[in-house]
Amino acid sequence: MAEKRKLDTRALGLDVGLAFSRFLTGKENLHYGLWDAEWDVCAANMGRAQEAYTDKLFRMLPEGENLQILDIGGGAGETARKLLAMGHQVEIVIPSTFLAERCRKNATGALVHECRFEDFQSEKRFDLCLFSESFQYIPLSHSLGKCLTLLNKTGRIIVADCFRTDAYFSDHSDLAKVGGGHALTDFRALLADLPLRVEVEVDVTEAVAPSVEVEQELFNVIGYAIRRADEGLGAAHPLLTKGMRGIVRLMLNRRRRDRLDQRLNQNTRSAKNFQRYNTYLMLKLAPKS
Repeated sequence: MAEKRKLDTRALGLDVGLAFSRFLTGKENLHYGLWDAEWDVCAANMGRAQEAYTDKLFRMLPEGENLQILDIGGGAGETARKLLAMGHQVEIVIPSTFLAERCRKNATGALVHECRFEDFQSEKRFDLCLFSESFQYIPLSHSLGKCLTLLNKTGRIIVADCFRTDAYFSDHSDLAKVGGGHALTDFRALLADLPLRVEVEVDVTEAVAPSVEVEQELFNVIGYAIRRADEGLGAAHPLLTKGMRGIVRLMLNRRRRDRLDQRLNQNTRSAKNFQRYNTYLMLKLAPKS
């Protein structure tokens, strides 16, 4: 008897997200954008904002040609593709089979390691360890300290990601809070314990925050479509609709239904709330002599 395969909802969600990104921007970027205050916050400017993010990120690269770069959690390979085009050598560490396939497709020439960063091993030493919105998925105990073992003598670490503020932990409401990442205080403590110095630190929270409003608009469109379909089906087939609603109540408890309603039909994922619960930093770190 064939083994029953479990639905990989994470891969499905990534596939849909990347398809939407391709449709909207022509590229498979999974990171936030940096928004100029004069730009309209709308889907049409998302690609522009993502390019501005990448430009700022690349201005933090170490000087030199043909850098040996380890792209940790390389998304769908878009950043690696651009680094390769600049003449650098890139290796990608990515645990997702789905994203590893996209990296091989988008970043031809990069060496892709399909594993967790915690399990990654290499005799090679790199000029740069790069975290672009991947740092939050790696335990702090296996992040910067491990990078130090992978850098050459002049190597650098770049971290661009969200960190949770004290407000995130002091707010005990049941509503989902936008953003994520490690606690900023824990990250600061880790830096203090390691032989690392901060060469560059830029707080881009305000410029990144509008990205979540574009995302929320997308979810609101999906929510509107679901409501209209439910209304139309309810008018044409009331008994069938009642049965389907009952099935949803059986599959999802009240808390999950409330969270889903919040995501699809409300506007709690706002730039204001993002800035309350998150600090988004771009940092360039160097080993101490």
